[in-house]
Amino acid sequence: MRVLEEVLRDWEAVIGLEIHAELTTLETKMFCGCKLEFGAPPNTHTCPVCLGLPGALPVPNKAAIESIVLAGLATNCDIERRSMFYRKNYMYPDMAKNFQTTQGPVAFCMRGHLDLAVDGPAARERVDAAALSEGEALGNIVRTAEGYTAHVGITRIHMEEDAGKMVHVGGGEGRIAGATHSLVDYNRAGTPLIELVTEPDLRTPEEARLFMQKLRQIYLAIGISDCSMEEGSLRCDGNVSLRRRGEAEFGVKTELKNMNSFKNLHDGLAYEICRQAEVLEEGGRVLQETRHWDPSAKRTIVMRTKETADDYRLFPEPDLAPYNLSEEFVERVRAKLPELPDARAARFERDFGLSPYDARHLVESAEVAAFFEACMDEAAAEAGALAKPVANLLINDVTAHLNAHAGEALADLPLTPARAVELVRLVSEDAISSKQGKEVFAAVLAEDEDPAVIVEARGMRQVSDAGAIEAVVDAVLAANPDKVAQYQGGKTGLIGFFVGQCMKEMRGQGNPKVINELLAKRLG
Repeated sequence: MRVLEEVLRDWEAVIGLEIHAELTTLETKMFCGCKLEFGAPPNTHTCPVCLGLPGALPVPNKAAIESIVLAGLATNCDIERRSMFYRKNYMYPDMAKNFQTTQGPVAFCMRGHLDLAVDGPAARERVDAAALSEGEALGNIVRTAEGYTAHVGITRIHMEEDAGKMVHVGGGEGRIAGATHSLVDYNRAGTPLIELVTEPDLRTPEEARLFMQKLRQIYLAIGISDCSMEEGSLRCDGNVSLRRRGEAEFGVKTELKNMNSFKNLHDGLAYEICRQAEVLEEGGRVLQETRHWDPSAKRTIVMRTKETADDYRLFPEPDLAPYNLSEEFVERVRAKLPELPDARAARFERDFGLSPYDARHLVESAEVAAFFEACMDEAAAEAGALAKPVANLLINDVTAHLNAHAGEALADLPLTPARAVELVRLVSEDAISSKQGKEVFAAVLAEDEDPAVIVEARGMRQVSDAGAIEAVVDAVLAANPDKVAQYQGGKTGLIGFFVGQCMKEMRGQGNPKVINELLAKRLG
């Protein structure tokens, strides 16, 4: 099987996503008063409505409707004033009533979009972007200095109820194949769930990953879900097909399930693209089917032949009246919109002179973005000068620490905004080197002490006085005339030797920048 980079030179992938998010910040289920609680003992939050018992009638959750309208407004959707629920019929134990209550052709939120900034290694997957000049457009992308932006359409965001959780017992992988029996927990049945369906505008696995990451940031910012992929409150299915470059007609698509992390989303789509290319290049035919992504085996596995809408026998829900959302209701929800990640990033660029890359990465986490703003308040008049080094500290050192210590939050660390500003100020003033700055950062986390105290206690403060350093430089050069002659004869790599000798004489406290400058002047 060829690798993705080779396949995408000959084939164009057409990708659409279906992203499900549970509205976990609500108190109760979509159509009943049962409590929402992840991890509760099985079947302890159920009632006649979510169990589908005869005669039980649903009562819609108004807060859930507000949440989906908020999601639609945050993703540039049109809010449909009139819509209704349907019954999606299927026989499976995860839904006791044998149908799912969902929306029909007209959803609460229609015709939206998000714009993705794709740069660095991620941009290289889009092979047709490389030939564009900055500002030039091709299809739904526009070339930028760092990569390109992609305009991704959103078909709809509709409301539905989640199904129960199946637990397959026996077998090696917890899947129904090979299981001796299955258990079902209906606690999750009836949980308010919104599903966002994109247009088939994505062309690479990286674009798909970036879209889902951006959507997660938006949902977290508006506070409708905890978006935990580990706990299943944010899930993604991917539809992918191939067509020869230059062709307009879509190929036959497959749907991928079980992509429960950003890495799995990328890797699952990448594998399926390569698999379909191999099938087509060998003269085979891609079947419309649902496939399971197995991250341990790093391959997709057939689950079932894809159902069509007719298989579900959709019809209007007779127990729920159509919805008529008033202008007043929509505007009241709109007033609850907070500053969204894109707007926050633009403000960071405008107010603090950050690059688009730094600003975008700061707002990936609301907690990190808030910490950065607290640092800028602490820096006051120095905010403009210290914004870049503070951003570097958060994007590189702090993020690396949090990634290495799963479960820790930024608020739990001994690093406060005041300490972060003090640390970057010490480096910017050449009181310590950037290398020493990393050592001090680690010490702040380990010792819960201020950076300046750590620097003084360890004798780390650099000597930057040119007069004092000049004397050391002269002494080192006088003690090594043979090395000076070799340097002046063309062995310029010896500069490292001289710097090392000067640092040794100054017990590591000399400013390397000043030492280098004086050595260059002396060795001429």
